[in-house]
Amino acid sequence: MKKKLCAGLLALSMVCPSLHAQNLLNETQEQKDKRMEWFHKAKLGIFIHWGIYSVKGVSESWSFYNKYLPHDEYLKQCEGFTASNYDPKAWVELIKESGAQYTVLTTKHHDGVALWDTKQNGISVVKNTPAKRDLVTPFVDEVRKAGLRLGLYYSLPDWSHPDYPNMTRTDVRYKDDPKRWDAFCKFNFGQLAELNNAYKPDLYWFDGDWEQSAETWRAKGIMELLRGGNKNVIVNSRITGYGDYATPEQGVPVVRPEEKYWELCMTMNDSWGYQHNDKNYKTPHMLLRTFVDCLSNGGNMLMDIGPKEDGTIPEEQVAVLKEFGRWTKKHKEAIYDTRAGIPADHFHGFTSLNEAGDILYLYLPYRPNGIVEIKGLVNKVNRVWVVGDGSMLSYKVHNKNYWSGVPGNLYIEVPDHVLDEQITVLAVLLDGPIQLYRGEGKVIESN
Repeated sequence: MKKKLCAGLLALSMVCPSLHAQNLLNETQEQKDKRMEWFHKAKLGIFIHWGIYSVKGVSESWSFYNKYLPHDEYLKQCEGFTASNYDPKAWVELIKESGAQYTVLTTKHHDGVALWDTKQNGISVVKNTPAKRDLVTPFVDEVRKAGLRLGLYYSLPDWSHPDYPNMTRTDVRYKDDPKRWDAFCKFNFGQLAELNNAYKPDLYWFDGDWEQSAETWRAKGIMELLRGGNKNVIVNSRITGYGDYATPEQGVPVVRPEEKYWELCMTMNDSWGYQHNDKNYKTPHMLLRTFVDCLSNGGNMLMDIGPKEDGTIPEEQVAVLKEFGRWTKKHKEAIYDTRAGIPADHFHGFTSLNEAGDILYLYLPYRPNGIVEIKGLVNKVNRVWVVGDGSMLSYKVHNKNYWSGVPGNLYIEVPDHVLDEQITVLAVLLDGPIQLYRGEGKVIESN
């Protein structure tokens, strides 16, 4: 009976990802909302995948897991990882320039190579590479100086650790050996305690939780460890039911996620870490379009960069970050203090609302043919302007009949000279919180 009850609770936790976390903190939804406030307003974060995999430019960890190359050959990359041109101050300045409000650094991927001076019995860049230094601490120091929020990525599995059971899809070191698993959990808890005590990050970005159950990972104990000395820390969903927010990957959700808080993590090209052969970069326009799609659906975007082994950031990635910086600086009023917009059938494009709900922002990732249209807007419009430009725009309502409660169609004139080179943003000031007509229209019964 006890086993059935535990299984039932575990199943419930998978259906309600935030349930365990809320119970663990004994917090109300209002308290959680307060804890999540900075994350909700941040909108844009920068992910950093940096590790020995940048030496050969192979897929991080997965290249040996999927047997594209032997594990020993993969780890030989340690010999070429120098971090010789690593400049954490320059990294952070670029991240801040992009408009990002937080950043997430991979402290350890599934390959088990730690970027800090871990005292546990694992592999680290300090002990096992020519870099011979802690790479996390100076980055954290610069992030704090810049006033950004700090996120740390940590892989729950460690495919190089001798006491971790799963090494590849087909190779398993052991099964049902509690002593070895206890040793690995002690190692895992030890590394997490080091990170938590040294850095007290604002956010943990876990990964790889699918390999074990919450009970096996001792996820509840991990959460108690982290929040014991860092009570307001935010945790992503990849910790088997204990997370605060969902993490769709690469593809923007087609429908708005049910979770109140979510974040899309996405690469600039097709790779997380640096791969010299991957030149398939998305344009700044494509990435900004994805960003406003996230804004429209009430989520964040965590955009990835992959530095080279020496610590330099590829010029293609620098260019994207700088263009994001230009665009976010110009349109900041329509980014950070917004919430999800209106249903897509009211407007051909992406939208968001200010927190009060009386300013509707329209994102135009296209060149309109003179006008844009909003359908079903009940409110009176007080004025319309171009965000970051200030130009007032002309607008007119058509098809509004005095005898009908069905609103007309709002048409806004958008001349070419106000268009942004990437995405133009319009602000529509309403006479109060937005009201939308969602009906099917009416037949004329008197005229």
